[in-house]
Amino acid sequence: MTETTDTNETNGTNGTNGTTKSAAATSAGPGGPAWLRPALDRTLVRHLLPGAVALLVLCAVAAALPPFQDLQVANVATYVCAVAGLTVLTGLNGQISLGHGALMAVGAYGTGLFLTNLAWPLPVALVAGTAVTAAVGALVGTAAARLQGPYLAGATLTLAVGLPALANYRHLSDLLGGENGLVVATPPPPAALGVYFPLERWQAWICLLCAVVVLVLLADLGRSRVGRSWRAIRDDEDAAALAGIPVARLRVLAFVVSAACAGLGGGLLAVVSSLAAPGAFPLALSLSLLTGAVLGGLGSLAGAVYGSIVLVLLPTWTGDVADALHLSRGFYANLPLALFGLVLVLSMLVFPQGIQGALVRLARRLRSARRAPS
Repeated sequence: MTETTDTNETNGTNGTNGTTKSAAATSAGPGGPAWLRPALDRTLVRHLLPGAVALLVLCAVAAALPPFQDLQVANVATYVCAVAGLTVLTGLNGQISLGHGALMAVGAYGTGLFLTNLAWPLPVALVAGTAVTAAVGALVGTAAARLQGPYLAGATLTLAVGLPALANYRHLSDLLGGENGLVVATPPPPAALGVYFPLERWQAWICLLCAVVVLVLLADLGRSRVGRSWRAIRDDEDAAALAGIPVARLRVLAFVVSAACAGLGGGLLAVVSSLAAPGAFPLALSLSLLTGAVLGGLGSLAGAVYGSIVLVLLPTWTGDVADALHLSRGFYANLPLALFGLVLVLSMLVFPQGIQGALVRLARRLRSARRAPS
């Protein structure tokens, strides 16, 4: 979870520092460029170095894995993009969304159409699919800017149920493939990597690169004035408005950023699976994304990584357990969902701040034990 010092820094009501910040915000104008400009100086450089190191290490690990595990790595990185965006929306800004699976579908279909019908290069198609999803997020965020709590959750739940069904609409079924989905032309690895370079490894590298870029940008955004304002709105919306923060615009901005992350994750999922179909984006996916964010730790990008790992690996582990125990097919089909719910309940009871919160608490206890006199 986020620390209280960030919120205190945002409110800026104590002493002359608070007066200076309030005056700077006012001079920039409500919703002016200052609110939309992340801190692209020291914080970005500070996040770029560990991000680059992590990317190199992860790519080296993926190079040593077999194809199936490379696909698992790619899927984890795909979910990291979506869950990280949802972590920002819910953990930093306090908006609950149950429709991010539908936003992933927008990114998947958009990227698939740009790749297959227009034959755009993969990076351009991913950026275009992300931009389309961000535009949809702007529309949804504008409509939901005045909704809170269960009303916002209900509105986004409607989005999760209705939007993927548009693929079966008679006027769009020829373009989107209907129930069977849209076959996505997956680009092969570059020739410079060799003729026998595994496609799964190439996809894992692409997904890892996108996930690291998303995490670096969101980490920088979270420490900028925009991120601090999001925390202020989450903690006390009325106090944030009285401090001169444009609440409505920043709520919409949070939805746009989160939707863009979900769209990128959906586009990567379509590239990895070579298919964008309504069945790949059910309501259960939206619920799983929110569950992964809560399980990892809301407001923590590291928690988004942990939650994504659980989302991808838990069904595989439960399948192995079911096969080892020779369980019936009906029990086998429901075992992953039951165990996922059990893990979520137990983690909320034992670790109410998620996996990341538990790790932080453990690290503090270890430091306290080392400093304690013997």
